[in-house]
Amino acid sequence: MNNENADVRSLSLSKADKDYLKKLVQWSITTYFEGAHTLDDKVVPKPQNKLLTQELGAFVTLKKNDTLRGCIGNVVGQGPLYLTVARMARAAAFEDPRFPQVSESEFAELSVEISIMGPITICPDTNRIEIGIHGLIIRHGAYSGLLLPQVAKEWHWDRKTFLEQTCIKAGLKPNMWEHPSTKIYWFEAYVF
Repeated sequence: MNNENADVRSLSLSKADKDYLKKLVQWSITTYFEGAHTLDDKVVPKPQNKLLTQELGAFVTLKKNDTLRGCIGNVVGQGPLYLTVARMARAAAFEDPRFPQVSESEFAELSVEISIMGPITICPDTNRIEIGIHGLIIRHGAYSGLLLPQVAKEWHWDRKTFLEQTCIKAGLKPNMWEHPSTKIYWFEAYVF
Protein backbone atom coordinates (compact mmCIF):
# COMPACT_ATOMS: atom_id res chain seq x y z
CA MET A 1 0.00 0.00 0.00
CA ASN A 2 1.38 3.37 -0.95
CA ASN A 3 -0.13 6.62 -2.09
CA GLU A 4 0.80 9.87 -3.71
CA ASN A 5 -0.49 12.16 -0.97
CA ALA A 6 1.67 15.18 -0.24
CA ASP A 7 3.84 15.16 2.87
CA VAL A 8 1.46 16.62 5.45
CA ARG A 9 4.35 17.92 7.58
CA SER A 10 4.86 20.59 4.93
CA LEU A 11 1.13 21.32 4.56
CA SER A 12 0.36 24.86 5.62
CA LEU A 13 -3.30 25.78 5.92
CA SER A 14 -4.35 29.24 6.99
CA LYS A 15 -7.16 29.86 9.46
CA ALA A 16 -9.29 30.84 6.44
CA ASP A 17 -8.54 27.47 4.74
CA LYS A 18 -9.48 25.54 7.88
CA ASP A 19 -12.62 27.64 8.35
CA TYR A 20 -13.58 27.03 4.71
CA LEU A 21 -13.24 23.25 5.11
CA LYS A 22 -15.19 23.20 8.39
CA LYS A 23 -17.93 25.36 6.84
CA LEU A 24 -17.92 23.02 3.84
CA VAL A 25 -18.69 20.11 6.19
CA GLN A 26 -21.61 22.11 7.61
CA TRP A 27 -22.80 23.06 4.10
CA SER A 28 -22.58 19.48 2.82
CA ILE A 29 -24.66 18.04 5.66
CA THR A 30 -27.14 20.94 5.71
CA THR A 31 -27.84 20.69 1.98
CA TYR A 32 -28.45 16.95 2.43
CA PHE A 33 -31.12 17.77 5.03
CA GLU A 34 -32.58 20.26 2.53
CA GLY A 35 -33.02 17.48 -0.05
CA ALA A 36 -29.86 17.77 -2.18
CA HIS A 37 -28.78 14.14 -1.84
CA THR A 38 -26.28 14.25 -4.72
CA LEU A 39 -23.07 16.23 -4.45
CA ASP A 40 -22.40 17.87 -7.79
CA ASP A 41 -18.99 19.52 -7.96
CA LYS A 42 -20.61 22.39 -9.87
CA VAL A 43 -22.57 23.44 -6.77
CA VAL A 44 -19.96 22.77 -4.07
CA PRO A 45 -18.48 26.11 -2.92
CA LYS A 46 -14.98 26.40 -4.44
CA PRO A 47 -11.92 27.16 -2.29
CA GLN A 48 -9.78 30.27 -2.71
CA ASN A 49 -6.56 28.34 -2.04
CA LYS A 50 -5.38 26.01 -4.84
CA LEU A 51 -3.83 23.78 -2.16
CA LEU A 52 -7.36 22.61 -1.32
CA THR A 53 -7.78 21.33 -4.89
CA GLN A 54 -4.89 18.84 -4.51
CA GLU A 55 -5.74 15.15 -4.59
CA LEU A 56 -5.41 14.27 -0.91
CA GLY A 57 -7.13 11.69 1.27
CA ALA A 58 -9.15 12.94 4.23
CA PHE A 59 -11.32 11.78 7.12
CA VAL A 60 -14.20 13.70 8.69
CA THR A 61 -14.94 12.95 12.33
CA LEU A 62 -18.18 14.03 14.01
CA LYS A 63 -18.41 14.10 17.79
CA LYS A 64 -21.18 14.81 20.26
CA ASN A 65 -19.95 15.90 23.70
CA ASP A 66 -16.47 14.54 22.84
CA THR A 67 -17.96 11.12 21.99
CA LEU A 68 -17.55 9.70 18.50
CA ARG A 69 -20.72 10.06 16.42
CA GLY A 70 -19.36 9.26 12.96
CA CYS A 71 -16.03 9.00 11.16
CA ILE A 72 -15.49 8.14 7.51
CA GLY A 73 -12.70 8.90 5.10
CA ASN A 74 -10.55 7.99 2.13
CA VAL A 75 -6.94 7.08 2.85
CA VAL A 76 -5.84 8.29 -0.58
CA GLY A 77 -7.02 11.17 -2.70
CA GLN A 78 -9.82 10.45 -5.14
CA GLY A 79 -10.33 13.94 -6.45
CA PRO A 80 -9.78 17.42 -5.03
CA LEU A 81 -9.43 17.65 -1.25
CA TYR A 82 -12.40 19.99 -0.87
CA LEU A 83 -14.71 17.52 -2.66
CA THR A 84 -13.36 14.63 -0.61
CA VAL A 85 -14.12 16.57 2.58
CA ALA A 86 -17.66 17.38 1.39
CA ARG A 87 -18.31 13.72 0.52
CA MET A 88 -16.77 12.34 3.70
CA ALA A 89 -18.86 14.77 5.77
CA ARG A 90 -22.02 13.22 4.39
CA ALA A 91 -20.63 9.72 4.76
CA ALA A 92 -19.73 10.36 8.43
CA ALA A 93 -23.21 11.78 9.11
CA PHE A 94 -25.31 9.30 7.17
CA GLU A 95 -23.31 6.18 6.25
CA ASP A 96 -21.15 5.18 9.22
CA PRO A 97 -22.49 1.66 9.94
CA ARG A 98 -21.61 1.96 13.64
CA PHE A 99 -24.20 4.68 14.26
CA PRO A 100 -27.72 5.71 13.27
CA GLN A 101 -27.90 8.58 10.79
CA VAL A 102 -27.40 12.04 12.25
CA SER A 103 -30.74 13.81 12.68
CA GLU A 104 -31.28 17.42 11.72
CA SER A 105 -32.03 18.39 15.34
CA GLU A 106 -28.86 16.66 16.58
CA PHE A 107 -26.61 18.22 13.93
CA ALA A 108 -26.18 21.55 15.76
CA GLU A 109 -24.70 19.70 18.76
CA LEU A 110 -21.90 18.06 16.77
CA SER A 111 -18.29 19.15 16.55
CA VAL A 112 -16.20 18.54 13.44
CA GLU A 113 -12.62 17.34 13.08
CA ILE A 114 -10.87 16.97 9.72
CA SER A 115 -7.79 14.80 9.15
CA ILE A 116 -5.85 15.29 5.92
CA MET A 117 -3.90 12.16 5.12
CA GLY A 118 -0.18 11.98 4.47
CA PRO A 119 1.67 9.22 2.62
CA ILE A 120 1.00 5.64 3.75
CA THR A 121 4.07 3.41 3.93
CA ILE A 122 5.15 0.16 5.57
CA CYS A 123 6.13 0.77 9.19
CA PRO A 124 9.80 -0.27 9.29
CA ASP A 125 9.91 -0.79 13.06
CA THR A 126 6.97 -0.71 15.49
CA ASN A 127 9.29 0.79 18.13
CA ARG A 128 9.41 3.95 16.00
CA ILE A 129 5.63 4.54 16.20
CA GLU A 130 4.99 7.88 17.93
CA ILE A 131 1.69 8.31 19.74
CA GLY A 132 -0.17 11.36 18.43
CA ILE A 133 2.04 11.53 15.32
CA HIS A 134 1.45 8.26 13.49
CA GLY A 135 -1.78 6.62 12.45
CA LEU A 136 -1.84 2.89 11.74
CA ILE A 137 -3.30 0.50 9.21
CA ILE A 138 -3.00 -3.20 9.97
CA ARG A 139 -3.73 -5.83 7.32
CA HIS A 140 -3.84 -9.57 7.66
CA GLY A 141 -5.42 -11.55 4.85
CA ALA A 142 -8.81 -10.01 4.03
CA TYR A 143 -8.88 -8.06 7.32
CA SER A 144 -7.87 -4.43 7.58
CA GLY A 145 -8.23 -1.77 10.26
CA LEU A 146 -7.23 1.90 10.48
CA LEU A 147 -6.89 4.23 13.43
CA LEU A 148 -6.04 7.92 13.01
CA PRO A 149 -3.06 9.39 14.92
CA GLN A 150 -5.21 11.34 17.38
CA VAL A 151 -7.12 8.24 18.56
CA ALA A 152 -4.22 6.77 20.55
CA LYS A 153 -3.52 10.15 22.12
CA GLU A 154 -7.16 10.75 23.07
CA TRP A 155 -7.37 7.32 24.72
CA HIS A 156 -3.93 7.64 26.41
CA TRP A 157 -2.71 4.43 24.79
CA ASP A 158 0.87 3.28 24.70
CA ARG A 159 2.40 1.90 21.48
CA LYS A 160 1.45 -1.74 22.20
CA THR A 161 -2.16 -0.86 23.03
CA PHE A 162 -2.38 1.22 19.84
CA LEU A 163 -1.21 -1.78 17.79
CA GLU A 164 -3.64 -4.09 19.61
CA GLN A 165 -6.59 -1.72 19.17
CA THR A 166 -5.85 -1.38 15.46
CA CYS A 167 -5.94 -5.19 15.23
CA ILE A 168 -9.29 -5.23 17.04
CA LYS A 169 -10.61 -2.56 14.64
CA ALA A 170 -9.60 -4.91 11.81
CA GLY A 171 -11.55 -7.78 13.39
CA LEU A 172 -8.36 -9.57 14.42
CA LYS A 173 -7.06 -10.88 17.73
CA PRO A 174 -5.17 -8.13 19.58
CA ASN A 175 -1.76 -9.76 19.20
CA MET A 176 -2.02 -10.37 15.43
CA TRP A 177 0.25 -7.37 14.79
CA GLU A 178 3.11 -9.68 15.84
CA HIS A 179 2.26 -12.33 13.21
CA PRO A 180 4.90 -12.44 10.44
CA SER A 181 2.34 -12.21 7.61
CA THR A 182 0.58 -9.18 9.12
CA LYS A 183 1.35 -5.91 7.34
CA ILE A 184 1.66 -2.75 9.44
CA TYR A 185 1.46 0.60 7.68
CA TRP A 186 1.86 4.04 9.17
CA PHE A 187 1.01 7.57 8.15
CA GLU A 188 0.77 11.08 9.50
CA ALA A 189 -2.25 13.35 9.26
CA TYR A 190 -2.83 17.08 9.45
CA VAL A 191 -5.64 17.30 12.01
CA PHE A 192 -7.79 20.32 12.90
